[in-house]
Parts: sequence; structure tokens; C-alpha cells
Amino acid sequence: MNLIYKIDTNEYPMVPVRGLWAFPDTLVHFDCQRSVSKKAVEDALLNETDIFLVNQKDILEENPKKDDVYDFGTVASIKQTFNLQNGELRVLIEAKSVAKIKDITIKEGFFKAEVEEYIFNEEDFELNPTLEALNKLLIEDFQAYVAIDNSIPAEVVFSLIEVDNLDKLSNLIAYYLPLSPSENYKLLKELDIEEKMLNLHKFIQKEIEIKNLSKKIDQKVQESINRGQKEYYLREKLDAVKKELNEVIGKDLNEADGFRKKISKLKIPKEDKDILLKSVDRLEMIPEMSPDYGVITSYLDFVLGLPWAKKSKDNLDIDHAQKVLNEDHYGLYEVKERILESIAVRKKKANNQGSIICLAGPPGVGKTSIAKSIARALNRKFVSMRLGGVTDESEIRGHRRTYVGAMAGRVLSNINRVKVKNPVFLLDEIDKLGSDFRGDPSSALLEVLDPEQNDKFIDRYLDIGFDLSEVFFITTANDISQIPQALIDRLEIIEISGYTQREKEEIAKRYLIKKEKENNGLKEYELSISDNVIEKIIKSYTREAGVRNLERNVAKIARRAVKEILQGKERVQVSLNNYQKYLGKERFFEDQRLKEDKVGVANGLAWTQVGGTILTIEVNAMEGKGNNMFTGSLGDVMKESAQAAITYLRANSKDFDINKDFYKTKDIHVHVPEGATPKDGPSAGITMTTAIASALSDKKVRSNLAMTGEVTITGEVLPIGGLKEKALAAYSYNITEVIIPKDNIKDIDDIDKDIRDKINFIPVSNVKEVLRKALI
Repeated sequence: MNLIYKIDTNEYPMVPVRGLWAFPDTLVHFDCQRSVSKKAVEDALLNETDIFLVNQKDILEENPKKDDVYDFGTVASIKQTFNLQNGELRVLIEAKSVAKIKDITIKEGFFKAEVEEYIFNEEDFELNPTLEALNKLLIEDFQAYVAIDNSIPAEVVFSLIEVDNLDKLSNLIAYYLPLSPSENYKLLKELDIEEKMLNLHKFIQKEIEIKNLSKKIDQKVQESINRGQKEYYLREKLDAVKKELNEVIGKDLNEADGFRKKISKLKIPKEDKDILLKSVDRLEMIPEMSPDYGVITSYLDFVLGLPWAKKSKDNLDIDHAQKVLNEDHYGLYEVKERILESIAVRKKKANNQGSIICLAGPPGVGKTSIAKSIARALNRKFVSMRLGGVTDESEIRGHRRTYVGAMAGRVLSNINRVKVKNPVFLLDEIDKLGSDFRGDPSSALLEVLDPEQNDKFIDRYLDIGFDLSEVFFITTANDISQIPQALIDRLEIIEISGYTQREKEEIAKRYLIKKEKENNGLKEYELSISDNVIEKIIKSYTREAGVRNLERNVAKIARRAVKEILQGKERVQVSLNNYQKYLGKERFFEDQRLKEDKVGVANGLAWTQVGGTILTIEVNAMEGKGNNMFTGSLGDVMKESAQAAITYLRANSKDFDINKDFYKTKDIHVHVPEGATPKDGPSAGITMTTAIASALSDKKVRSNLAMTGEVTITGEVLPIGGLKEKALAAYSYNITEVIIPKDNIKDIDDIDKDIRDKINFIPVSNVKEVLRKALI
């Protein structure tokens, strides 16, 4: 063979198609009429798998069996589906690879096919002179064919010249040719690329001859008939046929006229209607079997399906909104207040425009559920779009319709799905947007989220303006520092910190246990979990800022309770006597290092994307020659902090009972445990200084004390960020005193009262104050 394939055996939902030849690397759409096909598509969507398309030998067969379909078909991924007015399901797919049927079964009302899938391995493919010649020949053939076929845009040829993959080139050319079923099948099943390209060359030459012959016949007919008389005669005859057929079947057969009627009813500017009507005029000029016919009808169906004027009626009652937020979430008082203020502004301004909210906080604190509650409070529909890992700008702005398989961006696609122009639209994980050669999605979002220009948002696929100004956009992020500055300027940041233990207990009792009982079909009396067990789960089975793992553990108890009840037990009671039976062994234990005063060991506080945490810093001072070592996957900034600490202690050694020649006689090793986890940032500066000073002076550090702050070589303590999350971490580890920079005193008011009551915050401005408090 002249082509290398990786061969896999897989099972996919199967759809028998009639007259649709989907070659790999192409996007096509088809309409599902039969329930067996609809169920196969629904199963693929539900399980997020590909589907297998195979052609029927007899297109009139309504109930095909294994012998009624060809042996070879195509594995494809579903890109988009939508319901048509006649009850059919239109499916847009991207064909991926050729596959051969091994076995066909019927499960759950639809076909499943076990296939041998041939996946092209481009890396192992070797180009030879024969294939190079065939490549050039096919391009020339296709150029000649396009020159005499008016239905294919000339741009298609230029795009194919750039294709280096010969298999992909052959598939794309075959997609545009009106070949017979036998010719299509011969190309589809051919795995030898040289043979495939030779067959394609023969087929193109045959089609060119047919086209030239048709042209000659047309010219002869045109010469014998007066052009004006012919046009008048044909139009009169066509109108009469349409009129008779419409009276017989009771509906309008002219799809173009139907589109014109719908366009005339749209509440959009006249210039936009003119653009749509031009597409309708072009639709009338091309045959139904042309690929462009399906492209234009799909475009017009999408445009006409958009909610240009339809919107849900807002409920701007602030008392109602407050009630909904309190029903759905415990605590988060500041967050709720900010949201109510935003709703109040919208009510006062008497329009739907307002600032874009960004809910920032660690995972599991309820950012997404708050967005859903806002939608419920406002009586709006809710739609979400995950931005994590999105690197293609077209995901936001859509593709130009000149591309094969073009579609609208996900913003308009989601609005089209909910059928109102003013939903609550959640843009989840906006801090995890990427960018590559396909563009920068964050730049595309600037237009979407800017109230000054999103009233005329132009999707490349739509090509006319759509009003997004009435959409209530909400974004979420774990780390706002990863969001581009231009995008942050358009957002109103609402920070959501982690929950305290008391808040987690209340959330479990009020929401999580009830939710998991309902999810697992348990009645109220069938399962009870004691308060002590909830506390044990929080302390010994989870270590998080949010409640996601807490919910998983409650769900675990509920599932095992269901099993015991089905085995005959009347009700399940979970207490400290039997909790390990349902939860397994404890995962987290109280850190003994935090209970014992030690030399060279200090407790720092760090902020991460998942909340605050304790960062223990260990230092050993050994006899040596003044070498310094830093281990534990430390970043450059953290190493510089350690070096600054050593420089300060060397300059002020007499103030701390440290041998002034330690830099000559001692080797200092600074280590931060959990070495597999990268660590960086300046806020561990005073912690490193304390640990190094302790090791050099042989004085112990207080274990019930933690600290955070940047240090300079002159001993000044500079302010840091994330104090709220760091204080929560200290609280969860039972730390009673925390040293903070003096300039961070203003941030203490933002910390939850429960934490402020348990922790004594000690503000300092220089290292001398730190060591005076920390060393024993």
C-alpha cells in the first residue's frame, strides 16, 4: 500500500444513510426521518461518542438489514443538531475516517456497528515521484472541472492547492464531484492512495467530458429558441405547475418563497434583510443536489431561528431575588449584596444593560450555581459556555461561510438554542482561555462583553449584526491574574473566598444531604447523618476551599445506604461509630509539625488557584563553606526571597545572636516539602527569613503561629495579596496567630467574622518585629 493506516476496532451507533457519501475530512449534513436513526444520534450525543455512517444499497428500503448496506462506511463526529419544522432532525457531522463493518447488532432501538477503523497516519507516509505527479494532475483536473461548472466557487481550488495531505486532497475533491454511488463507494473503500488518485483522475475526466457535451447540446438548443420567448414560456409553465401542486398538497413547494415570507417578518434593519434576500436569490439559481444548496438553506434556517425580538419578561423585584439567593446558597453575604446591587441598578436604569459580573474564587465555592440562581431570580433562561482550553477565535466569532462546514460561533449558537435574546449567559473559566495560530479568543470576547459595541455583534457566519446588549453576561474565574487586562477592564470582579468549617457544616445539613437523598431516591427517614460525621468528613476526608469533595462524600454515603436498604435494611444511621464503613479510611490527618516548636521550621501561608494553604519551610544550617541550596521545586522569585533573607541576616547578624561569619562556615539548605508541586511568589519572604534565622541562632519557632509577607534586603515587610484565603487556611489548620504586613490591616475587615474571632492578626513593618514574635 502507498498509505499507512493505524487500525483500531471500535463500536459506534450506526446510521444507515441514503445517497449521502461522507468522505473523511469533510463536513456534511443529513436529515433523520426514521426513529432508529434519531435514537442512534441521540445515543452518540448522550455518550459523547462518534457515529458510523454507512450507505444503503437500495435507497428505497425503509428497514435495512446487514446485507442491505455496504461493507465500508465513515466514522464521524457530530458537530451540531437542530429540529426542523417537519419533525425531522438535521445533523451536521465531520467525517473522520473510513471503517469496515465487522458486525451489526440492534440495541435499545438502534443499530450498533463493530467496525475496523482505518486512521490515516501522516507521519509514516512517504511521498514518491508518482504520487507527486498525481497530486499535480488532480489539481489541474479539478481546476478544469471548476472552470466549466458554475456551482463550485473558484476559491475552493485555491484552498486545495495548500493541502499537503494527499488522502485529504482526494477526499475533498471527491466531495465536490457528482459521482454515481458505485464510483463514490469505489473511492471510499480504496485504501491504496495511488490507486485512489488514479480512479479519481478517471472520474474527473469523465465528468469533464459530460459537462462539455452538455454545453454543446445547450448551445444548439439556445440557438434554435428565441431566448426571450423561452424564458417567458418556462416561467409561465413553472408558475402554473407550482400553483397546481400547492392546491393538491396544501403547502408551498417553493422553499425560496417561504424564506422570503419569513425574512419580511423579521424585525431587523432593511440593509440586513437585503443581505438575506440575496442569499435567497442565489438559492433559486442552484440545483437542490448542489452542496451549496444545503449550505445556504442551513444558513437561512439558522438566521430565521434566532430570537431577533423574542425575550423573557424580567422580574426585577429585589426582595424576590434576595429570597431566591438565600434559598439556594448559605452565607456569601457580600457576594449576594453585590448581586442585588447589580439587579437594583438594572431596575433603576429601566434597561437591561449593566456591568459584566466576574465571579472569582477557588473551585467548588458555588460560582456556577450562583449564576443559575441569578437566572431564576430574574425569571430568565440560563445558558452556559465552557471556555477552558478554547484556543480558536472562531469558537466565539464563527466561521466565514466560504469555508467548508462553516458554522456560527458558540455565543449565537447557544442563544439560538434557548430561543430568547436576553438569557443569563455564563462564560465559565474565562481565565483558562488559550490562543494559538487560529487567533486569540480573549480578543474576540472584548466585542461580546463591551456594552458599548455588543448591540451590533457581527458573527462571521451570520454576517449581519445581532443585539447582545440585553444578555446578562456572567463570567467565572479561579485566577483573575490570568485574564488579559483589556478583558478585566470590562468586568466587575466579585471575589468568592472559601467556606469556613461552620459554613460547610450548614451547607451540608441544609442542601447537600437533601440533594443527595433526592438524587439517589432515598426518603427522608431512610438516611440520617449525624453532625459529628459531617464535621469528620470536613476535617478528615476533604481539604478544599469549596464543598465539591464534601458533596462527593455525602453522595458516597447515600449510594451505600441505598444498597443496604435494598438488601433489607429499613433505615441507615451514620454516626462516629460506623462512619468508616460508608466513607472508608480517613484521607487527611492533623499535621503534627504544626503542634511542635522546632528549630528551622516555620509556617507560611500561600495562595493557590484552589484557595489558601499552609506552606511549611524547613532550613538546616550545617558546617561547610558558605554554600546555599534551595530545593522543593522553588521558582526564581522564591529563591530570590531566600537570598534576600540571607543577605539581611548577614548584615544584621549581631541583632539576632547569629555568628557574623556564618556565610563562611555554614552551608544553608532551604527546603519546602511536597517537592513535586512547583512553588513561587514573594509572600513567603518573612517565613524564609524566620526559618533561616532560627536555624542559624538555634532558636525554636512557635508552631501555633503562621506568617505571610514579602521581605526586602533592608528588612522591610511589604504587603501581599490573597489575605482572605490565607486566613481561611490558617483557620482550617487551627493556627491561632498570624503575622501579616502592616499595610494589609485594611484587608482584615474582608475576612469572615468567625475567622477574625479565632485568629489574632499581628501587623508588622520590619523583620525585627517578626523575629521578636516568632522565635522562642
